[in-house]
Amino acid sequence: MTSETPISVDVVSDVMCPWCYIGKRRLESALAQIPDVNVAVRWHPYQLDATLPKEGKDRQAYLTDKFGVERAKSFYETIRQAGLEEGIHFAFDDIKLSPNTLDCHRLILWSRADDLQDEVVERLFEVFFLEGGDLTKSETLVQVADDAGMQSDLVEQLLETDSDLEKTIQQIARAQELGVTGVPCFIIDGRFAIAGAEKSETLAAAIRHAEETRTNEPEAAEG
Repeated sequence: MTSETPISVDVVSDVMCPWCYIGKRRLESALAQIPDVNVAVRWHPYQLDATLPKEGKDRQAYLTDKFGVERAKSFYETIRQAGLEEGIHFAFDDIKLSPNTLDCHRLILWSRADDLQDEVVERLFEVFFLEGGDLTKSETLVQVADDAGMQSDLVEQLLETDSDLEKTIQQIARAQELGVTGVPCFIIDGRFAIAGAEKSETLAAAIRHAEETRTNEPEAAEG
């Protein structure tokens, strides 16, 4: 029986995080396993590296500086294999720039009003990880908005301003204050947190548990 009030799944993620893309696929698989549970997914911002300049940084230089050549190679091969298991064909070699993702997060924030967060997040992941798109360019984000069904002309105007920039920065800071130190992080019903791109079965079980404990202990859930 589907609960009238949906179980919230708040996903803290960053667009340049490949594990977040994998986590999105695993969440989708988890939801398919529990079709009787009413779930509302919301996306929240995080930055793996807030020091990246607005124009981004050469990706190879960035990875070399951060991990070292051999470690980066091993690290991303593991991710590539995990992606294939979820049907994601990462095209890491096509990515030229590691972007500062603040503007991407502003776009995701704006998409909530149109109930298009999932479409925008998905398209941002596709553009970056599958197509090697440049997420530092406003025209790329405007096209993402258009692809997802948003009013791209309005998005174009907003990106030229600092609209919601401070709000986005504050949301990232709040996630850190709540103890989020890595992404993806799934906060279920405001009560349970799962850190990392856990298997779909784990996510499904956690969401089911949240529903059952909320139903059985309504007072505790409200507290």
